[in-house]
Amino acid sequence: MKPFSLQPLVHLAQQKNDAATKKLGQLNQQHQTAQEKLDALQQYRRDYQVKFQEEAKNGMAPADMKNFQDFIARLDQAIQQQTAVIKQTNAGVQTGRSELMDATRKMKSFDTLAQRHVDAEKKQEAKSEQRIQDEHTGRFTAYRTAEKNGDQ
Repeated sequence: MKPFSLQPLVHLAQQKNDAATKKLGQLNQQHQTAQEKLDALQQYRRDYQVKFQEEAKNGMAPADMKNFQDFIARLDQAIQQQTAVIKQTNAGVQTGRSELMDATRKMKSFDTLAQRHVDAEKKQEAKSEQRIQDEHTGRFTAYRTAEKNGDQ
């Protein structure tokens, strides 16, 4: 059987697919980490808001109230920044998915071509074996016929 001439491309497509899979995994991990950070910031803000409200009920010095409000404003700003990071990581994940789908499609296309090559080679080999078998059968029949004619 002759080798498939596009085998290096099949191998390259498989490598690209593996790399795209790994990259998507990393992008998903980055997105998950960013989401966990956002969740923690939001929970911390809620907890701090509750603490602020409890302290405000019991009476609070104006300076303490301003400190609470300033800190909550900084938390809000951090939440906004982390929300932007989430959007970026989500876009990265979407791009990674697209790249993986493209790489997988190309890999499957090359695999299909490789399988067609193997099938064609097997078909050619089967034809060759059949031709040899037919020649052998023909010679055997001719030999048997000649042997019968010689006996008579």
